[in-house]
Amino acid sequence: MLGCRTRLRFSFLLCTLPLLLPCASALGAEPEESVWHVPVDVSTPVHGHVRQSLIVVIVREAGTARRPFAVLLHGRPFDAAGRTALGQVNYPANARYLAGLGFTVLIPTRVGYGFTGGPDLEYTGDCANKDFTAALATFPEEVEQVLAFAAGKGLLDRSRGLVIGESFGGIGALALGNGKVAGVRGVVNISGGDGGDPSHVDEPCRPDQLARALETLGHQSRLPSLWMYSRNDRLWGPNHPAVWFDAYARSGGRGQFVALPADRNNGHYIFNRNAAAWHPAFEAFVAASGVFAGAPPGRP
Repeated sequence: MLGCRTRLRFSFLLCTLPLLLPCASALGAEPEESVWHVPVDVSTPVHGHVRQSLIVVIVREAGTARRPFAVLLHGRPFDAAGRTALGQVNYPANARYLAGLGFTVLIPTRVGYGFTGGPDLEYTGDCANKDFTAALATFPEEVEQVLAFAAGKGLLDRSRGLVIGESFGGIGALALGNGKVAGVRGVVNISGGDGGDPSHVDEPCRPDQLARALETLGHQSRLPSLWMYSRNDRLWGPNHPAVWFDAYARSGGRGQFVALPADRNNGHYIFNRNAAAWHPAFEAFVAASGVFAGAPPGRP
């Protein structure tokens, strides 16, 4: 990955590749956007079988080509009211950017959030004690079923794509690093973590338990991963993300850690607020992933 060994500790962007990806503005017309209701059936140790219809936003350039996919996984608000207020999750600027690179972009509002509703499957426990096993188990199931549904519509290449998550969705993306969801070539974690709270900035709840969970994910990992964190992420602080990455890499996880610059008052939101900061590392990761091998990116 990126022309370097992929198990790296606390590395910055160690190599530079010629970027073969066109910028979105070069592709002309605005991408098309649609919304689907995708039925999923997931199984959890706490809630048993849960059947729910996910709201999924799809963004892609016009045309009939089957493009590589990019699944965007949203984060987790602090409370139930915030989870409901998510409504229909969308990342307008980031989705257009990814579509411009040549992806079919899928943004599911997961079970327990926004207009999708349903039980809160991703609850990790109170601040004193965290358990990530059940909370992360449904990510691969939901993504697998969303991709299968989308492939049936003929608008994506099911054999190649990436999963990208921010905040709690970043940890969820790493749960797909075991390679069991067909077609996923790599996972991207942006500002990933859990247990953050504005009332205790820089000190998330039980970061040690998250490190153990990431150690397990690293042991199971089969795919390259890209980790990107702002230096002033006030939910996780300046040190915990590097410790989490080290736990993942030490147990066998393939990854690169990229320290992004500080962003305004809280770099946790850098994914949406400062695209220029993370685009170079991301585009190098895409170029190395092979998702566009044999097909010019961004072209029908």
